[in-house]
Amino acid sequence: MKIIFKPLLVMLIGLSMASCVAKKKLTALQSQYDKAQADLVKCGDSVQDYKDKLDRLAKTQQETEAQKNASLSTIQQRDQQINDLKDQVADLRKLRDKQVEQVGNLTVLSKAANDNIDKTLSQLASKDKYINLLQAARTKADSINLALAVNLKSVLNTGLDDKDVEVKVDKTVVMINISDKMLFSSGSSKISPNANNVLGKIAQIIKSRPDLDVMVEGYTDNVAISNECINDNWDLSVKRATSVVRTLQQNFSIDPNKLIAAGRGEYNTLTTNDTSEGRATNRRTRIILMPKLDQFYDLLNPDKK
Repeated sequence: MKIIFKPLLVMLIGLSMASCVAKKKLTALQSQYDKAQADLVKCGDSVQDYKDKLDRLAKTQQETEAQKNASLSTIQQRDQQINDLKDQVADLRKLRDKQVEQVGNLTVLSKAANDNIDKTLSQLASKDKYINLLQAARTKADSINLALAVNLKSVLNTGLDDKDVEVKVDKTVVMINISDKMLFSSGSSKISPNANNVLGKIAQIIKSRPDLDVMVEGYTDNVAISNECINDNWDLSVKRATSVVRTLQQNFSIDPNKLIAAGRGEYNTLTTNDTSEGRATNRRTRIILMPKLDQFYDLLNPDKK
């Protein structure tokens, strides 16, 4: 019994000692692992630091390159400005030399040239009075036309659309543009019942100014027309102008001696005929109030100034 126990005790002591040795090795390996892990973390941090430094260096290089390009562009602009200034200086020198030459030429003007200048100045002085007379006549005509246009706009303002009736002063005449739909049906030269409203108001102004001639012009668009009554746009424009003149004479007792009818066809357009709106604008009747020629010439007579 004692003989058996002793070997068993030796075996247990041996196992215990082996276990202690293995535990020490495991502890040592764990320490090495922990140290290696810590070193790996430090290496990772170092690698990230170097990456950040590389990014900053790349960004700094880009900014430096951009500044370099900007500086080159500025230098090119300055060079261009210098060249422009050099060109200006050269032009100024040429101008100076030319002026010096002209001044030199003026100093050698002949007596005949001086006499011609004196004669021209004398002629201008004699014409100065006539020029003043023309200016006074134009001023008077402009004042008359302006007053006439104001009266027309005041009379036509009630009950009429500004888009359909336009009054304007053009040089020595007053013009009234009336849209096609205000006076006629499409393709017809017959006056519509609604036309009497606007024509009656215009007739009031015409009657108040017996010293004016009245020209009525008919206009069409470029759409061709041909039927039993109308040959073409020329024919339609003339017949429309005649219808307006006849209405002013018969319905509103305007003196026919001062009425003129004219047709302009599809020509003398206000805008393009490529759109329906443009064609509607070009289809119009124009009534022109203008002074009689003998009365206009009276404005130029010094005795009637």
